[in-house]
Amino acid sequence: MSRTTGRRAWAACAIGAVAVLALTACTGEPPPPPTLRVDRGSVQTTVSASGNLVGISEQTLGFPRRGQIKEVLVKVGDQVVPGQELARMDDFALQQTLAQQQASLAEAQAEVDRATGNNSVNATGRTLDQAREILDAVKKQVSETNDLNEAATKRAREQLDFDRKVLDRAIDKLHRDEDGCDDGNDSSLAESNPSTEDSEPTKVPKSSTKKPPPASDDDSTEGASFIVGGIAYSPAQTTQSCQEIVDADRTAVENAKRTVLQSEAALDSAKHQEDVDRAAGQVSIEREQQTVISAENDSGAAQNDRPADIEVRRAQLRNAQAAVRVAQQDVDNTVLYAPVAGTVSAINGRAGEFVGEATGTTPVAPGSTATIPESNDIAAGDSGGGGSQGSGGPFMVLSDINSFQLVVPFEESDAARIAVNQQVDVTVDAVPDLHAPATVLAIAPAGTPSSGIVEYNATIVLRDGSDPRLRDGQTALADVIVESVDNVLRVPSAAVRREGANTVVDVRGEDGQPVPTPFEAGTAGDEYTQVLSGLREGQELLLPQPAQSAASGGGGRGPGGGG
Repeated sequence: MSRTTGRRAWAACAIGAVAVLALTACTGEPPPPPTLRVDRGSVQTTVSASGNLVGISEQTLGFPRRGQIKEVLVKVGDQVVPGQELARMDDFALQQTLAQQQASLAEAQAEVDRATGNNSVNATGRTLDQAREILDAVKKQVSETNDLNEAATKRAREQLDFDRKVLDRAIDKLHRDEDGCDDGNDSSLAESNPSTEDSEPTKVPKSSTKKPPPASDDDSTEGASFIVGGIAYSPAQTTQSCQEIVDADRTAVENAKRTVLQSEAALDSAKHQEDVDRAAGQVSIEREQQTVISAENDSGAAQNDRPADIEVRRAQLRNAQAAVRVAQQDVDNTVLYAPVAGTVSAINGRAGEFVGEATGTTPVAPGSTATIPESNDIAAGDSGGGGSQGSGGPFMVLSDINSFQLVVPFEESDAARIAVNQQVDVTVDAVPDLHAPATVLAIAPAGTPSSGIVEYNATIVLRDGSDPRLRDGQTALADVIVESVDNVLRVPSAAVRREGANTVVDVRGEDGQPVPTPFEAGTAGDEYTQVLSGLREGQELLLPQPAQSAASGGGGRGPGGGG
């Protein structure tokens, strides 16, 4: 027997048993099984929680800084709209602070412009190039000076060598002349010293050698020259004494020594000048090399420091901009604006009086300015309610703000399925026929422990305005639609059961008996289950009978056995 045949037989037996029990109990006919249909529509899954309606019925206002009230622009009982000016505070000191911060901002901007427009990199680069050119020029100058000094030293050394040779010849000549004088041979001395000026004797050919003519009283022969042994002599030469020649030789030797000393001094001076100029040139080169190194360091520092310097200036600019924004905000806060529409219900101050800065807090719902219901007592504990201004209470209070929201605590498993902008159906216990469409505005990021579980407050805002029957604090139920598919084939979840791995419904057969029919299920909602395949629109379904449900293992609502 197949599973379907067996189940059908089991269902028939169960129905028969129920019929017998019914006949036995009341001796009447059993009621016909309820009939459902496969249709098209929405399949939705919701999570629900209850809470209290919260009306933003009071808004406490004040100035964030202490100061003197300059002007109050509304009176108690006035209706105000969002953004309307309510009061002004004297802003002279704050305006001066703003002007100072704006000046600091202008200075910081100028520093940034100077840093970004600074040509220190190019300037140091040009300085480095110039320093290198100067170093090359100094090296060239030092090299030429050294070459010139070396040449001068060489000439002085050559001059000294020449003068020493001249001195040696003069000394040799002196020795020869002294030896000739000691021998008493004037003629030989005259031959070796034909003149007092160390001139060499004039050589003549031997063929023209003649004896000197005999002496004559004739004046025409006076001063005439003659030749002896091939050497021509004049009367002046022959008459020069030996001592005079030696004295002349000694004078020549002294002069030659003096010249040698002068040449030695000149050589020493040339060497000294060469050494001094060489050392000075090396110092000049080292100095210019140091200049090049400094220029290289400056150029490298300019290239490395410029980006960091610009960032420092820009950071200072951002700091100045922030200071200006803070000062501007302080000036703006001297004007009190209405944050929402409402009625002025209280004003605690007049023009000329001083008010303190606003203090105190009001716990509000996530994503909203509505007060969390559980925190009302806490807020009331402050002076004049939340947002009080010292002991005198808030400066101004707005009331009668016609807007309701619902702050609902959800368990963590349900809160994980809630998201912003999800649709909500709100029902109020006090108004049974009211279904108010709403939207999830926000959900708290942090949970609150309550009775051993963690709950997250969600703020739900009513979209279509306020019904005049709604009141602040009314109990309401919020059904948040966490999953929804529209215009799909669906079956009532009450008719769905599980048989093993199959999802099954009972289709009414031609004989009116249930025919178990498996189908492919999609989204399982609270009331309906999506049909992907296996069923067609319009088919009649039968709810599982108690005996059948028990025989199938206690199948429950939906494909998973539950809603």
